Amino acid sequence: MSNLESFVKPAKPFPHPVCTSQEITDRNSIFVANIFRATTHDEVRKAVTHLRNVIHASKPASHEMYAWRCMVLRHGRSGLGGPDDFELKMGNEDDGEKYGSGHILKVMQAEGIIDAVVVVSRWYGGEMLGPVRFEHIENCAREVCHAFRIGDELEEQVATLRTLDDLLSMLRDELAELTGAKQKAAGGAKKHDYQALLDTQDLAKAKRLVTARENSIRSVKTSLSKAKDRTEEKTTDDEAPKLQ
Repeated sequence: MSNLESFVKPAKPFPHPVCTSQEITDRNSIFVANIFRATTHDEVRKAVTHLRNVIHASKPASHEMYAWRCMVLRHGRSGLGGPDDFELKMGNEDDGEKYGSGHILKVMQAEGIIDAVVVVSRWYGGEMLGPVRFEHIENCAREVCHAFRIGDELEEQVATLRTLDDLLSMLRDELAELTGAKQKAAGGAKKHDYQALLDTQDLAKAKRLVTARENSIRSVKTSLSKAKDRTEEKTTDDEAPKLQ
C-alpha cells in the first residue's frame, strides 16, 4: 500500500477507529462514519488527520465533518478533587458540509458519548440531496456511537468478570484448605481469556457469564460457611473435657 503509513514508523500507534459504519449511498453520494477514542482536542485532530491523509488517502472524501466530546481536567486542578476537577469540552467542524457536524454532535449527546470523536465522511456524487443528507449523517453517526457504547459496557463487564474470577479462585482455595480437598494444580487456577468475547462484542454473553460467576461465588460462600461451622464444632468437641 503506497501511502504515508507505508513509510513512516511512528513512536506511538496511529489512531485506530473503534468502529466503522455501513456505507449509505444516495444518488451516488456515499456516507460513512468512523469513531475514534480521544481524550483531548489534540487527539481529536490527530484522528481526523490520520483518517483524511492515511486511511482515505487513495480515495479522498469530499467532506470529513466531525464532532467530539471529551472530559478534560480543569485548568489549575490536579484531578484529586473528584468530579469537580473535570469539565466536558466539545466541538464540531463541518469541513464544507454546512450544518453537517452539528447533527453528529446532536447524536453524540443523545447517545451519551464522551472521550471520542465521530467523523462522517461524504463522497459527493454530483447531485444535491437536500435535507435528507442530514438523516444519512445522523444514521451513520448513530451506528458507530451505539457500537462504541456497547464496547465500553463490554469492557466493564469483562473487568467485572476478571475480578469475580479472582474472588472465586480465592474462595475455592480457602474451601479446599478447610475440607482437605486436593490442592490446585501447580501454577494456580487457569486464567480465562476474554479476548474472543471482546472481539465478538457479545454483550449479552458477557452479562450471562457475570451472572454465572456471581452464582458460583454464592454457592462456594455457602459451602465455605458450612465448612467453617463444621470446623468450629469439631474444635469445640476436641476441647471439651472427656467424661471420666
